[in-house]
Amino acid sequence: MTTPPAPRPQQPDGPGPDDESTAAERVILRTALRDMLVLVGGLLVLGCAVGALVDGMAGVWGALVGATLAAFFCATTIWSMMRTIGANPVKMFALIMGTWMAKIVVLVVVLALLKQADFYNAYVLVAVLALGVAGSALLDYRAVKNTRMPYVQP
Repeated sequence: MTTPPAPRPQQPDGPGPDDESTAAERVILRTALRDMLVLVGGLLVLGCAVGALVDGMAGVWGALVGATLAAFFCATTIWSMMRTIGANPVKMFALIMGTWMAKIVVLVVVLALLKQADFYNAYVLVAVLALGVAGSALLDYRAVKNTRMPYVQP
């Protein structure tokens, strides 16, 4: 007859914030967040300049709203991933899906409020927002690709 192994003590939320096994993930996410902020800052400056040339102040407002939405969408994704490093899968899924649903609600509310407004150029807004989201996805890919991370954690 064999004796069952003694249960291992488990932490309720996974590894602690200073655990070595999460260091590579934190580097990836910090790099992605930094690059995303630089991208949105550049889009803000360039979008405002192009928006002013295209439609005056309405173009500038379109660029401002588009860059703000892009920053909100991309930063909340990275934030939710940073908060769930090392967490159990249920907590990770709940937080990431919760933030995704919150982003959709924010988008619907903002678009509903902007539908009646005429102070911004919708084409500039969509262009800046699309460039921000697509650029952020490419920067996230680059951050993952260029970071040395083990496939298996001991």
